[in-house]
Amino acid sequence: MFSLAGKTALVTGAGSGIGRASAILFAEAGARILACDKSEAVNETVEAIVAAGGEARARIMDAGVEADVIDAIAEAVEAFDRLDVIYANAGITGGLPGFFDTTVETWSEVLRVNLIGPFLAIKHGAPALMKSGGGSIICTASVAGLRYGAGPVAYSASKAGVINLVQHACQSLVGSGIRVNAICPGLTETGMTKPLYDHARAAGKEGRIGQLNPLQRGGLPEEIAATALFLASPASSYVDGQAIAVDGGLSTSHPVAPSTQLAAHAALDALKDD
Repeated sequence: MFSLAGKTALVTGAGSGIGRASAILFAEAGARILACDKSEAVNETVEAIVAAGGEARARIMDAGVEADVIDAIAEAVEAFDRLDVIYANAGITGGLPGFFDTTVETWSEVLRVNLIGPFLAIKHGAPALMKSGGGSIICTASVAGLRYGAGPVAYSASKAGVINLVQHACQSLVGSGIRVNAICPGLTETGMTKPLYDHARAAGKEGRIGQLNPLQRGGLPEEIAATALFLASPASSYVDGQAIAVDGGLSTSHPVAPSTQLAAHAALDALKDD
C-alpha cells in the first residue's frame, strides 16, 4: 500500500529538512526522484539516495519562479518518462518580525515562495500527472495556517493560503485522478527552525522545545516525511483536498501558558493516584 515502485516523484526544498527526508523516504519506497532546491545541498540528498541503491537526479531551482517550475517538471518527465508525485515543500519564514514591523517586501517574498510556488507546481504539474494516469500532489502548509499563535504573520497567512489552495485544486481536478492534499507540520527541527533550536540548546532549554503540545516535544523531519509518503502512495487513495496536521497535538487547542499545563498535570497525577 505504501509502495511507490515504478513511480517518479518531484520534491522541492529537497536540500534539507522535511524535503530531504521525504525524498529519501520516497526513494526507499521505490520512486525515482527529481530532488529540487535553491541550495547546492540538494546534491547531498541525491548522493544519499544513490548510495542506498535508489535513482535520483538533482536540480537547482527556485520553486517560486514559473520558468524554473516548468523546466523542472519537463526534466522529470524527460529523465524518468513519467511524473506521478509532486511534493511542493519549499518554504521560508521571512524572519520573525512583529505585525507592524513586517514589510511589503517580506510579504511579497514569503507569498512568492510559500504560496505562488505550490500554485505553480499544481498548475504546471497536473497535466504531466494526468498523462501518467493520475497521481498525488502534496503541499507543505503549517499549523500556523490553521490559527494564530504558531508563526509570524506573513508566514502564517501564506500557509493559510496553501490550505485553501489545495481545496480549490481538489475541486478543479475533478475526474483527473489527481489528489491534492496539504500537510500542516507543527514545530519541526529543520534548517528553517535551526536558529530556534540552537538558541534553546545554547541556553540549556532544549527540553522546553515543543512544551505547548500534548507530546511535549518538537517533531522530526522523518515524521513529516512519513505522512508525505502516505499521501503519495495508494494507502491514501480516498484522501483528497485535506489539510493534515502533524504537530504533536498542538492544533487541538490554542497554546496555553505553562502554568495552565501544570494544573493539567496535577489533575492527571491525581487520576493516576486513583
